[in-house]
Amino acid sequence: MYLLYMSRKVEAIVNGPLSLSEEVVEIYERRVSAYGNGAKVDAQKKYIGYRAYVIIVKD
Repeated sequence: MYLLYMSRKVEAIVNGPLSLSEEVVEIYERRVSAYGNGAKVDAQKKYIGYRAYVIIVKD
């Protein structure tokens, strides 16, 4: 049996203000698709190594 401990904390903004003080390179829309037991969002290869924000919106 293996135990997995996550060393990071993920926080989400729910129904609150969003302010980005980062240098934004590009903003685009993609569909979240199934990938194994999880999900993924495709991005162009030129963004490998970049940090990204994922904002989930209700359809």
